[in-house]
Amino acid sequence: MKRKIIVTLLILSLFALCLPLAACAGETEDVIRLNEVTHSVFYAPMYVAINEGYFKEQGLTIELTNGGGADKTMTAVLSGQADIGFCGPEASIYVYNEGKKNYPIVIGQLTKRDGSFVIGREDTDAFDWSTDFLGKEIIGGRKGGVPAMALEYALKKNGYVNGVNMTINYDVQYDLISAAFDGGTGDFCTMFEPAATNFELAGKGYLVASVGEEAGDIPYTCFCAEKSYLENNADKVTRFLAAIQKGVEFVKNNSAEVIAKAVAPSFADTSEAVLTSAIANYKRIGAYVDDMKLKKEDFEHLQDIIISAGVMNKRADYDKLVDNGYLG
Repeated sequence: MKRKIIVTLLILSLFALCLPLAACAGETEDVIRLNEVTHSVFYAPMYVAINEGYFKEQGLTIELTNGGGADKTMTAVLSGQADIGFCGPEASIYVYNEGKKNYPIVIGQLTKRDGSFVIGREDTDAFDWSTDFLGKEIIGGRKGGVPAMALEYALKKNGYVNGVNMTINYDVQYDLISAAFDGGTGDFCTMFEPAATNFELAGKGYLVASVGEEAGDIPYTCFCAEKSYLENNADKVTRFLAAIQKGVEFVKNNSAEVIAKAVAPSFADTSEAVLTSAIANYKRIGAYVDDMKLKKEDFEHLQDIIISAGVMNKRADYDKLVDNGYLG
């Protein structure tokens, strides 16, 4: 009898030890490694989801890293360093067109307009897209990236031909644009917020125009993951997007001041006043989505812009590259 009691106690002790181990295993399984193309309040709904605890509500822990460009974010996804990539959908299109079998699928859209602003060396309240770039050089980011192509589209719309009546500088790495412009390169450059507002407040340049406002609606920044990851982690991905969607609703329904307070922990070196100004700029130009589902017509419009830019000559199949099924 005594022996049976001892055996029973041993079994119960082992079971008790296994419980925290199982919990730890569960926590590991619910971690999502997310690589963002850059760190900007342009992506306010995502930071709201992090700071307001929407991911925690879904039982998820987010490990956020900064890619410093869509090409680097896609490299992180393809190499297994990130589970989900957050960048322009053009990165997924390029990989798909290369014929990769385990290609990254677009699963949700966060922004619907280019988030960059034109920074000039002179202050003006009457910037004219049709004349003010004549004979000038503008740092436009990496050729083939959506920021560069949205800029190209806006310039073509206003009669510019690169290398003829103005010049687009593609040689400066995306995350070095501010430093290059401050160092004297170019007459104009493009910057996202809050870098644009901070640059202006420092007296180094002036925000004169919005690329997104001029270029119009395109599927600009999206979430993507490899086919294999989606097949093996459907529930996690669904919960991930549910948290993001709650962040989208928060941004839609609140003022720039309220949103700034919510995202402030993600921008420790930026004042709430600057964050408020930056978010107000993005809300003003209609940058944020209401519906995260990427529509076919918008996807095809983006491909029109990419083809027009001479970056590719064949289209990706929307039905294979976009999957809105993980959204509620």
